[in-house]
Amino acid sequence: MPLVVKDYSWEETDVMVWITVPLKGVKSNKVDITSCENYLKVSYPPYLFECLLAAAVDCTKGSAQVGNGAVTFKLYKKEAVLWYSLQHPDAENKEVMKMKREEAQEEIRNRLEEQSKEIAETKRQHEKLAINEMMKLEEEERSRISEIKESERQKATEDLERWKEEQKLLAAKEKERMLEAQKQQVEAEKERDREDRKKQRKARSANIFEKQSKDGAAPPRDNGKIVVKHTPRVFPTPGRESQSEQEEEWLRKQAEAKRSIELSLDADLKEEEKNPQWLQDKGNSFFASGDYKAAINAYTHAIRMTPKLPALYSNRAACHLKLRNFFKCIEDCSKAMDLLFPAVPQNASSRCKALVRRGTAFCELELYVEGE
Repeated sequence: MPLVVKDYSWEETDVMVWITVPLKGVKSNKVDITSCENYLKVSYPPYLFECLLAAAVDCTKGSAQVGNGAVTFKLYKKEAVLWYSLQHPDAENKEVMKMKREEAQEEIRNRLEEQSKEIAETKRQHEKLAINEMMKLEEEERSRISEIKESERQKATEDLERWKEEQKLLAAKEKERMLEAQKQQVEAEKERDREDRKKQRKARSANIFEKQSKDGAAPPRDNGKIVVKHTPRVFPTPGRESQSEQEEEWLRKQAEAKRSIELSLDADLKEEEKNPQWLQDKGNSFFASGDYKAAINAYTHAIRMTPKLPALYSNRAACHLKLRNFFKCIEDCSKAMDLLFPAVPQNASSRCKALVRRGTAFCELELYVEGE
């Protein structure tokens, strides 16, 4: 049987109640407190304090403090009246106290369930808020990455358009220069023809006057035979279908490229490494085996020796296309096309390869108009 504590003290106002229960030497960590609207219980074996309050109190505002050898309750009344007595008149009835005790336990159990539900609901709300914030941050990050990609794409497009304009200007200037050179060459040939005709007329006039002075009459024309010699053509195309000026320009460029092959750039290189044709064959073998980076190195070394062979640029463009270096592929194809000028039947196959590779690179960059 527990020992019922009777030597407690209490005070009240019209809104508050203070109750002090002595612990009688029991440690505070062994104290069990139960409270509800009209019931208090302090159990610290072998002692027990039970109180059926005279009126209801607000459980949400009150407090219980354990310390200094006592338990002090600070309770707020639901109705602002004086009780004059702490215990309810039915406190001495055991059946009523048993019922109140069970009601207090049920109320405490319900309160704990509500608190757990509130805690769980609060936790769900916090988790939902955290998920929403995370989704918001992820959406902002995706938007930022999309903006960066769009900015880079626009920048790449602008650079490509600028490069195309520069290429157009360079092509127009080169065309103007060649037209001007052709015009000057034609004018020079016409001037030489005029000079030759003038000299021939003067010579014939001098001969006629000389014979007239000797014979007194104009001499008859001399019999003769005109010998026509045809210069052998390098190209098998008939003369009536030829493009003489373009073919001469192509031959001149090829001759310059072949002459540059004889120059060596590094005395430490082996003899075969100084030969651009050997380097080109080496690059072709690397390309056939799938080692595109090694092929690029071989073609680049050959280009440093002979920068005017279009096949080197076209082959290196094929390697860049395999490695998806599309801008470098376009640049090498354009350089090859510049070196394959003028357009003659003898370089048609090489021009076709360069154009196909450049068009493929444009399409891979989603620049379909330029690719077409």
